Amino acid sequence: MMSLFQEISKNKALRFWDENSGETHSFAELDLPSIPVQARSLAFLYLDNSLHSIKFLLAFLESPHVLALLNPALSAAQKAALELAYLPALIVDNTRQAIPDYDGKPDSEIWLARQPAALEIHSKIRLLLSTSGSTGSPKFVKLSDENLISNATSIATYLPINSQDVAPLNLPISYSYGLSVFTSNALFGGTIACTTKDVLMKEFWEQFSRVGFTSLAGVPFVYEMFQRIGFMKKELPSLRYFTQAGGRLSISLTEKFADFALQKSLRFFVMYGQTEATARMAYVPTEKLLQKIGAIGIPIPGGQLRLEESSSELCYKGPNVFGGYCQSFVDLKTYEQPEWLATGDLARVDEEGYFYVTGRLKRFVKLFGNRINLDELETALSQANINDIRCVGLEDKYLILAGKEESLPAARTFIQEHFKLHPTVIKTLMMTEFPLSTNGKIDYQKISERYVAHTD
Repeated sequence: MMSLFQEISKNKALRFWDENSGETHSFAELDLPSIPVQARSLAFLYLDNSLHSIKFLLAFLESPHVLALLNPALSAAQKAALELAYLPALIVDNTRQAIPDYDGKPDSEIWLARQPAALEIHSKIRLLLSTSGSTGSPKFVKLSDENLISNATSIATYLPINSQDVAPLNLPISYSYGLSVFTSNALFGGTIACTTKDVLMKEFWEQFSRVGFTSLAGVPFVYEMFQRIGFMKKELPSLRYFTQAGGRLSISLTEKFADFALQKSLRFFVMYGQTEATARMAYVPTEKLLQKIGAIGIPIPGGQLRLEESSSELCYKGPNVFGGYCQSFVDLKTYEQPEWLATGDLARVDEEGYFYVTGRLKRFVKLFGNRINLDELETALSQANINDIRCVGLEDKYLILAGKEESLPAARTFIQEHFKLHPTVIKTLMMTEFPLSTNGKIDYQKISERYVAHTD
């Protein structure tokens, strides 16, 4: 089987737009950096979404090295801890002037270990991705070329990617969703717009109009921000389709964006995935979205979904399923792909084969001996038009409702009446903004910590 780099190089329509120069370059015109190769080794790449970083990504994909894609915004202490756990032979990081035990050259941004560790790395491992975003956890997933190519191919089968596209990298490439935007467009698209601008910056929308972006990708937080900044009132004639993944979008916002897409003759795709499946596992066909509000959809081409009989846990099978976790260099020896990936999500399936996630296996609080699904509470509140409330459990003693001051009384009353919970176990925490990971997902642990700090 060809490597991801070889597959990318076959796309003759591929171009890269550089936000710094404003110029567009063909794949063949890119001046890729030279990568030292003495033996197949582990490389840590702290990359943003600039063309400069993308060149390093492509150069390392062409090399035999194994890549770990990491957020350059990690703290120095987090980076040091990760590097101690994995002992990479090469590091790319332009945020540091020096790295202990590594040497850099004036004409290169690649740091080389003075005494490279002789790591045993399984032949199938091509790339490591973190599951944790900004926490600096050493827990990575092990991905192969087959994982990356098969998932990008599946995604391009149902998304309308074509050679005329101008797709912006508006999600971090160190995040599986952002990486999948890169890989699917690099294999089957036209121009990839390398931008470091956030969708909340006016510069991003100036780029959008000037360059003519044809797609957008966003996690739920991004769509909440789109709603606030008047996205649906913007004139974006080049836009053809937009996608959402990375967590559950509220039913009300899903309906609003689905209606907007219908009115503007655009296509809106709601998708579902996990880093352990490289990126995507399911999607809702755009023509079915308004009929299947709240669904994660049907399996991607080449994938299968089923429910575990005893627990209703959602399980996935496909060539994009990872080769296991690793927490240090010792775990790089193996690549063991499970036949079925247990997602940790609880789900149901309707008569047409559309799957709906109903909660997390571990997102429960046990009150008075009864297990209460916190995701179901949030869904019920949203359906009752009590929006922007997040639910967390505390030591199986309390249910914490976090949200805006004006919404909390209605939320408390609704939970008491509909779920028959005693008022003494329901606590509230006023919050105008919810803490997020760098992947844009709600950080429930931080909400719990904030409640404890608030009551101390």
